[in-house]
Amino acid sequence: MNAPLTAPVHAAPLSNSLTRFTLIRIVLGIVAVCLPVALVLILSNQIPDKSLRAFWPPLLAALVGISGYLFYVRKVEHRPATELSSTGAGVEFGAGLLLGTLLFLTVIGLLAAVGSFHVTGTGNWSPVAKSLVEMLFVALIEELVFRGVLLRLMERSLGSRVALVLSAVIFAVAHLPNDGITAIAVANTALAGLLFGAAYLITRRLWLTVGMHFAWNFVSDGVFGIPTSGHPARGLLQGQLSGPDWLAGGAYGVEASAVTLVMIALFTVLLLLRASRNGHLVSRTAARAQLTAAEQ
Repeated sequence: MNAPLTAPVHAAPLSNSLTRFTLIRIVLGIVAVCLPVALVLILSNQIPDKSLRAFWPPLLAALVGISGYLFYVRKVEHRPATELSSTGAGVEFGAGLLLGTLLFLTVIGLLAAVGSFHVTGTGNWSPVAKSLVEMLFVALIEELVFRGVLLRLMERSLGSRVALVLSAVIFAVAHLPNDGITAIAVANTALAGLLFGAAYLITRRLWLTVGMHFAWNFVSDGVFGIPTSGHPARGLLQGQLSGPDWLAGGAYGVEASAVTLVMIALFTVLLLLRASRNGHLVSRTAARAQLTAAEQ
């Protein structure tokens, strides 16, 4: 997880075309990732036999989403996608798995200590495997869109701090349609956006934040059988949340718990301090100077 002492915002030489504008780049980046993903998922759903599309569509969709992102970076930004560099990817992804798992286990442990979480039974391995591939897909695609595209590109015009906040707000808004969402759930989702953004800024690669995002979702859904962002649970264990919704989270899961709010806030502060020590928080003035230099 070692990172350089300076952190230039990605800003390859820009042409005089419309693609020099940040908003245009954001739209093109999101389309490049999401359009091929949507096509794969739509076409796979046309296969009538569900057993033939049990696991491969999310993996194929993740692959074409990554390919779309690489195509966008190469054709529009004219640079190598260093945020997806294989250098240190295994170590950073593994560190993300550990951090995400530690965060979730801390939350669920505190809820169990106050009597708001109980294990009522066990499931089987089939939903675990399905959860694994689906949560890996979710983590990869959401991190490509929200950190790889939105945070990274907004940072080049607005600086790290404003870009972090705006991308976190958009991340929360994107989760609003989910069932059972509450005010605490919205706050937690925005904080999670800050957390994942801080993880990206530490290394300026996506592997650490993908690992954290995947670990949180998979341990919640695939291991403990707890609703994740309002989606029904199907894990190895059959977990049950009890108590007031502000504490246990209710139908939305622990992501609507006040305990989660406190713990995500703490982890976010720690990661932001690490990013700051690495010299990876770029001021708006510095970001604009880099952008101006790239346009010349």
